[in-house]
Amino acid sequence: MTTTPQVGVRPSAPDGAGSPHAPMTHPQIMRALSGLLLGLFCAILSSTVVTNALPRIINDLGGGQSAYTWVVTSSLLAVTASTPLWGKLADQFSKKILVQSALVVYVVGSLVAGLAPNTATLITARVIQGLGGGGLSALAQVVLAAMISPRERGRYSGYLGAVFAVATVGGPLLGGVITDTSWLGWRWCLFVGIPFAIVALVVLQRTLNLPVTKRAVKVDWAGALFVTAAVCTLLIWVTFADDKYDWLSWQTYTLVGVSAVLALIFVFVETKAAEPIIPLRLFRNPTISLASVASLFVGVALFAGTVFFSQYFQLARGDSPTRSGLMTIPFIAGLFVSSTVSGRIITTTGRWKGWLLCGGVLLTAGLALLGMLRHDTSYLFIACCMTLMGLGVGMTLQNLVLCTQNQVSPADLGAASSTVTFFRSLGGAVGVSVLGSVLTTRIGHYARETITRLSPEDRATAAKSSGSGRLPDLAILPAPVRTWLESAYGHGIGDIFIYVAPVALIAFLVTLFIKEVPLRAASGLDQAAQVAMQDAEALAGAPIPAEAVDAAAQATGPEVRGRVHAAGSGPVPRGEVVLTSVEGRELSRTEVRADGSYAVDAPGTGRYVLITSAEGRPSQTSTIEVDQDGLVHDVRLTEPAGG
Repeated sequence: MTTTPQVGVRPSAPDGAGSPHAPMTHPQIMRALSGLLLGLFCAILSSTVVTNALPRIINDLGGGQSAYTWVVTSSLLAVTASTPLWGKLADQFSKKILVQSALVVYVVGSLVAGLAPNTATLITARVIQGLGGGGLSALAQVVLAAMISPRERGRYSGYLGAVFAVATVGGPLLGGVITDTSWLGWRWCLFVGIPFAIVALVVLQRTLNLPVTKRAVKVDWAGALFVTAAVCTLLIWVTFADDKYDWLSWQTYTLVGVSAVLALIFVFVETKAAEPIIPLRLFRNPTISLASVASLFVGVALFAGTVFFSQYFQLARGDSPTRSGLMTIPFIAGLFVSSTVSGRIITTTGRWKGWLLCGGVLLTAGLALLGMLRHDTSYLFIACCMTLMGLGVGMTLQNLVLCTQNQVSPADLGAASSTVTFFRSLGGAVGVSVLGSVLTTRIGHYARETITRLSPEDRATAAKSSGSGRLPDLAILPAPVRTWLESAYGHGIGDIFIYVAPVALIAFLVTLFIKEVPLRAASGLDQAAQVAMQDAEALAGAPIPAEAVDAAAQATGPEVRGRVHAAGSGPVPRGEVVLTSVEGRELSRTEVRADGSYAVDAPGTGRYVLITSAEGRPSQTSTIEVDQDGLVHDVRLTEPAGG
């Protein structure tokens, strides 16, 4: 007797005997999701918890401004460059083992970072942390997509958005508290994620069971090398531009040129690779192309906001690290509410574009209003602006991934999800580096513009404090100098938000062109299981349950159609057409009609194998590419040998 999978959740992995378990229930999904959420929390926390502790960390380890920059940038480099590789590996290996491997890498990096005796060791450890964090960020979306259908995924994506909000903005608060606590100290900012990672490992081992597709694996190491080199070169350029050299200089031309050449080599390698890290064919789908571009600009807006909030409250308003974290609670609340509420409503309606557009408007409005920031701006006004920004981020962040996953076949879920995440991370890394350099310039401009208002004695103190190359300690400055410096920082950070607002507007304009496709009510794994179930029952002569027929009908995707001809003659009747995944899993089959025509449904866009056969003739196998509009593919069968 066959058990019909519940629409919206996938069947569990086969057991040792090869028989399927019962479908995953909501409590089972939540238990498995708890491990994923803990892993995602670790990944994001590793990037944010040190934000408020960095000045003290660098001073204790004897580093300067260059070391300060690289502690942040090294982690971003590793996350951005490794994300596509993790996503591609997820299409080839056990997703469960990959998530656990990423957690182990993260724990190792955290241990080394917390015990670092100097800045060089700390920077190296942050790279290791970033490699683990990049895997956790990418794989969380992939595993979620493997467990839950697009229609139901909106409900659960809200939890991911909420964790992202808490870790992104709560990290600096936690780091500030740990740093200000005498019996803990800054090293515990680097150790704090380890217990969460260990608990996540245990929970995932007990609750996460996904099917493993065993096939010949061809990892695109060349593609990984060139995409990493291209991204690293680009970020090295923006990190040191306007500091070590001018924006328009021979160093800029060299680094940008090298990055462009490496990117072109990467594109060429991907066109030749059997299993490319980023399948370029995905970008033939306009939804994936537009979502990737939008994610790039949303990443700039998101990371710029979260990084510069802490600087504003500490250096423009003189708040402590702990108080600085508390001040950002409106942003957390907005993101938490919008991601959770929008996710549940999307699950109910299957419609997501309205939320995406609304999020773009709110994000742009919040950033534009934050452009009015000054050191003495009312906190009530700032809180309202942060809430608008949080609401906007919550409505856009997960939905860009969701609309992408809804457009691809199960075989491409990992690559498609990690591609969108890659562009978001790239936007954040480049944005923070560029805007950090711009901020230094704007603060210097306003400081020079207003220093004449100080007395000669205060000017000497101001020149000494600003010329040290370190972040100022406001507590030891005279009141007039402190107000002068706070004013420069407040005005400069306000300018940063003005510059970021048009970037968010571009993201909104890009999303206008994304075509809304209602979310499927069954995941790709469900579709394959349902087709296989129907075929097995048809062969056994048993009736197919009505529930299974209804579920399969909801899973209908792009149509592949055409005609089957015989060489030198007319149409071939009494033939059969079978559609399989590239791994050989049967997805759909149909008989050739009397006029030689056929039509089969693919579960989504992507690459498939079409096997055509007819009585008395050799079968023919074709590899096809299906987009969202379907495919017309005619087949010509050869004459039998000796005929």
